Amino acid sequence: MEDHKPTAFTFEIDNFSEKEAVISSPTFSSGGCQWYANVYPKGNGIEDHLAVYLQVANYGSLQLGWKRRAKFSFVLLNQSGKEFYKSTELCNLFCAQVSGWGIPKVLTLKKLKEKGSVEKNKLIVKVQVQVLEVVNEAEVTGNETMNVKGFQVLYSQVVQVSWIFVNHPDIALNFKPKSHLVKTTYMNLLLKLIEKLDKPPHSFSETELSNTRTELVDLTQTGFKLDWLKEKLDVIYLERKKTADASRIQELEQHNKNLKAELNKEKIKSAASAAKVLWLEQTVSNLKTKQNKKPKLSPN
Repeated sequence: MEDHKPTAFTFEIDNFSEKEAVISSPTFSSGGCQWYANVYPKGNGIEDHLAVYLQVANYGSLQLGWKRRAKFSFVLLNQSGKEFYKSTELCNLFCAQVSGWGIPKVLTLKKLKEKGSVEKNKLIVKVQVQVLEVVNEAEVTGNETMNVKGFQVLYSQVVQVSWIFVNHPDIALNFKPKSHLVKTTYMNLLLKLIEKLDKPPHSFSETELSNTRTELVDLTQTGFKLDWLKEKLDVIYLERKKTADASRIQELEQHNKNLKAELNKEKIKSAASAAKVLWLEQTVSNLKTKQNKKPKLSPN
């Protein structure tokens, strides 16, 4: 591993308060590699927070298996050049699957305004980078892993796992297993559970819901803090119950309609039968009347 000299790159953002979309800096060189910074004035995945990221430039043109390991930090300055924010130094591995790393919660936009840091509506961003390792080409198996908060995960899982820790920083504070293999296994189970809970509520069967709750309990017992997933599962239960209740009501309404239809048929049959009986009674009555009107024969 060859350490390159640290590099600092500074760029200015004018009319900062008017910006909505991501702002990309000009490309700069550090450690023989090309980089640029992304600034999200309205947040990236987390609303109302300024976010900053370091990105590998033109990574699509790099050779298969490329990697860059670098230490980096961000500094924010006002129009006068006074520093009002400096991040801790980060050290990350950049690759095709994860071409950028950064800080999604630098400062809330409210605090940024309260500090009066953005003088004359101008924000100055300084990026400090020191490249530690450069791999221009390597064999790719698809099984390469990276350490994220103590968990070895596949490159393809890095972004998702990183966001889990951003949104739920205390998720693994009480995680009990120490073995890297066991930790990886449980993280994979957690990712599968999260994917499962993203399905529409109506797609779950009773058995699937029961199994999902069991999986959630098992993961919680290992030390994962998963209140947010429990809330999500509870919502799925309620939504599914609403759907089931609505279906049951619809079934009862249809059954009621069917009963009414049968009742109407019987009424029609009864009316027809009553009419027939009345006709027969009238016929008999008419016959009796005719019979009574016949002249009686006198005896000789």
